[in-house]
Amino acid sequence: MKHNVKSLIGFTIGAKDGEIGKVKDFYFDDESWTIRYLIVDTGNWLSGRVVLISPEALMPPDLEKKIFPVNLTKEQIKNSPDVNTDVPVSRQEEIKLHKYYPWTAYWGAGYFGAGILPLATGSDPLAIGMPYEEFAEQQAQKDADADNRLRSTKKVTGYKVEATDGNIGKVEDFILGESMWTIHWLVVDTGKFLPGKKALISPKVIGEIEWEDSIISIETTTSLIKNGTEYDSSQLIHIIDEKQLATY
Repeated sequence: MKHNVKSLIGFTIGAKDGEIGKVKDFYFDDESWTIRYLIVDTGNWLSGRVVLISPEALMPPDLEKKIFPVNLTKEQIKNSPDVNTDVPVSRQEEIKLHKYYPWTAYWGAGYFGAGILPLATGSDPLAIGMPYEEFAEQQAQKDADADNRLRSTKKVTGYKVEATDGNIGKVEDFILGESMWTIHWLVVDTGKFLPGKKALISPKVIGEIEWEDSIISIETTTSLIKNGTEYDSSQLIHIIDEKQLATY
């Protein structure tokens, strides 16, 4: 079953020994369009502190009761590194989280994440036998000045969507895949372009994103959007519908 991001806001996060807070937002990376963290408001428990939880920590959810159980204790979460979510999260802060929790690092094309160092190369001779933590810290230092790849779903909601020949509306929501926390579709409120209708846009057709101006440019025309399948938020997206959309 697929889910839209808005329907998951407010879900309770349940640790092994009690409730820790509620989901207030999600961070995704703008390269793979995969959810990397749930942003959780701990409320009165930790005086309003906000913590990041990787989807890797989630256990099967209770959708009826709107609970995301996690394989962590309240003490683990309480003692986790403090991350300021009011500013862009740096790779240094992410590495602190991934050193504290037993989470797989998603950066580094897999072999870092699996905890296996790359084979020695002329460009990286010091990688031989280097502990993972030391290697990861060095990589983080190299990436310290790189553009931040994490984006908030709440902040991207409302971005203008521009086709090659005109504006089609604004981002209203995101549709997640069935088995992985990957964003398969952006839900676009077409506004005056197609009054009362919503369109689905795949991240695969996104050509450029102007983060400062809040504009997403897509590599398709307004006519294709106009003749495409309309999104009905009251109905689930079935597999056959998704295949048809992808083909279109």
